[in-house]
Amino acid sequence: MAETKYTADNIKVLKGLEAVRKRPAMYIGGTTERGLHHLVYEVVDNSIDEALAGYCDTITIVMHANGSVSVEDNGRGIPVEKHGSENIPAVQVVMTVLHAGGKFDDKSYKVSGGLHGVGVSVVNALSKRLDVEIYRDGKVYHQYYEIGVPQKEIEVIGKSTTTGTKVTFIPDDTIFETTVFSFDYLSVRLRELAFLNKGIKIVLKDEISEKVHNFQYEGGISSFVKYLNENKKVIFEDPIYICGEKEGTEFEVSIQYNEGFQESISSFANNINTIEGGTHLSGFKAGLTRAINSYIKIGNLLKNEKVTPSGSDIREGMTAVISVKLSDPQFEGQTKTKLQNSEIDGIVSSIVYEKLNEFLEENPKVAKLLAMKAILGARSREAARKARELTRRKSVLESGSLPGKLADCSIQDPSQTEIFLVEGDSAGGSAKMGRERTFQAILPLWGKMLNTEKARIDKVLNNDKIQPVILALGAGIGEEFDISKLRYDKVIIMADADVDGQHIATLLLTFFFRYMRPLVEEGHVYIAKPPLFLVRKGKKKHYVHSVEERNKVLAEVGSKGTHVQRYKGLGEMNADQLWETTLDPEKRILTLVQIDDAIEADRMFTILMGDEVEPRRKFIEENAHYVDINEIS
Repeated sequence: MAETKYTADNIKVLKGLEAVRKRPAMYIGGTTERGLHHLVYEVVDNSIDEALAGYCDTITIVMHANGSVSVEDNGRGIPVEKHGSENIPAVQVVMTVLHAGGKFDDKSYKVSGGLHGVGVSVVNALSKRLDVEIYRDGKVYHQYYEIGVPQKEIEVIGKSTTTGTKVTFIPDDTIFETTVFSFDYLSVRLRELAFLNKGIKIVLKDEISEKVHNFQYEGGISSFVKYLNENKKVIFEDPIYICGEKEGTEFEVSIQYNEGFQESISSFANNINTIEGGTHLSGFKAGLTRAINSYIKIGNLLKNEKVTPSGSDIREGMTAVISVKLSDPQFEGQTKTKLQNSEIDGIVSSIVYEKLNEFLEENPKVAKLLAMKAILGARSREAARKARELTRRKSVLESGSLPGKLADCSIQDPSQTEIFLVEGDSAGGSAKMGRERTFQAILPLWGKMLNTEKARIDKVLNNDKIQPVILALGAGIGEEFDISKLRYDKVIIMADADVDGQHIATLLLTFFFRYMRPLVEEGHVYIAKPPLFLVRKGKKKHYVHSVEERNKVLAEVGSKGTHVQRYKGLGEMNADQLWETTLDPEKRILTLVQIDDAIEADRMFTILMGDEVEPRRKFIEENAHYVDINEIS
C-alpha cells in the first residue's frame, strides 16, 4: 500500500464537546454495564480504523488491577503537531473536541467504523483520568486528562523504535452504575472484530485473573460462520465464501447450512453490527433467492411440486455472515443499527447472484443439497399456512373466544396490562384467585412444553401447548408477528424455583426468541422470582429467595421459636401468598429478559436446546459451579 501522510492537517474539526457528561446515554447508550464496556469499544474502533487503512495488525487490550483499561495498537500514532485552526496539538483536538478525527478526512481513512467521530473524546469526558501515549517520529509523547480536561501540555517522555497509540482510562464512578469491566463481556465484541478483519490480532488480558485471549482468524468471516455453527449439524463442511468489489464498495459473505430450521444472518457495515439490517442485507437476500431459484428452474427440480421456494424457504437452516465496507455509509440514527445507502442493495445483489451462480455450477453436490432443502422448506411453509389458517379460525378476532384456560383481565388498554404464564394448573388456580383481575391475566401451562428449537413452524402452530400462548398474546408468530397487536405490555413467566421450572422458562424463552423475537427485543418479557422460603417468628413473616438470604434472616431474628417453610413449588402457595410475594407490583421481583448480544444468544439457545449433546455437557461442566444446588433442589 502506498504511504499516505497522516498529519495534523488531516484532523477535521466539526466543533463542540457538549453535554456528554449530562447525557451520556446519547453517546454510549447508557450508564449501565453495557455503556461502560462501550467505552472500550470506542477506543478499539479507532485502532481498527488504522487496521482497515493498512497501518496496524495488532491491538492489545489490558484490564488493569486498578480498574483502568488500556488499548494499544501498532498503527501510525495520532499526530502530535499543532492543529492549523485550533492552535493546540492534534492529539488534544482528537481527545477533547467532539466530531474531530481523521475519519472526516477521506484521505486518512477510506473506510471507518467510528463514523460520527465522537468516540475517544466521549471516553475522555466520561473518565476520571485518561492517559494517551503516542509512539511516533522516534519519540514517545504523553498527555493526560481528568474528566476530559488536559492537565498539562503534551511532552516527550522517551524514545521509541515503533509507532502506535496507547490510551489508558479509568471510568468516572460518579457517572456509571458499575466500573468493573467483564473479561467475558469484552471478549464477545473483540472476537467479533477479529472475525470481521481477517488476520488482525486482538489480544485481551486481565491482570487480576491472569486470563488471556488471543483472537486472530485467518479464515475471517468463514471462521465466524463455523464458530456460529459449531454446535449444529451442518449439511456441508466448508462454508461458501463469496466476495467482490464494485463502485468502491467491498462486500463479502460466508454461508453454511445446518439441519435446523432457523435462519441466522449477521450483517455488518464497516465492522458495525447492523442488527436491523439494511440495504446490504436486502441485496444479499435478493441475490441469494434469485440464484437458488434459477438453479432449481434450470434443473427442472419442481416438476412434481405445487409450490415454488420463497426467500424464507431458501434461507431455512442457513447461517450467514455478511460484511460490507464502504467509504460513506449512511445509517439510521446515532445507534447505527440499519444501513441506508440505496446503491448498496443493487451492488450486493449483483455480486451475490453472479458469484453464487458460479459456485453452484462448480459444486453440483452442494447445489443439489441447497435446492432440496429449499424445496422442503416450501413444503413446510405450505403446511404452516394451513396451520395458521386453523389458528386464526380459533383466534379471538374470528371466533370471539380466547384459550379456555385463560383468565383475562378487564382493562382493554394493552399498555396497562400483564399476563402471567404459570407452570401447572394448581399454581394457575391460586394465581387466578390471588391476582388483581383488572389488569392481570393468568394462563396456566400444563404438560410437556414443545422444544421449538427442534421444530418447524408448522409443528409449532399445531402444538396444543403453544397454541394457547399464541392466541392469548394475539400478535401472531414468525414472519407475521406484529408487536402492535400484542394484548399485554408485560409477558411474565412464572415457574417453580427448581430445575423443572427453569427448564420450562428456557423452553418458553426459546420459543419467544425464535418465533416472537421483537417481544424480547422490545422489553416485554419478564421472569417472576417466587420465594424459596418463608421464615416465621410469631406473627412476623419473611419471604426470602435464597439459602444465603434465609441464613441472614435466621441470624437476625434468632432460631428459637422460628419456623422455616421450604416452597417446593408455586402450587404450595395459597392465593394470598402468591399475591404478596409474586403478583403484587409493589413487592414482587421481576427480571427483565434482555438481549445484549443476539449472536451469543443464538449460540446459547442452540447449546441448551439443540440436538447436539456434547456442547450441552461441556457447558454444564464449565458452569455448574455457579449454581447453588440447595436453591433449585
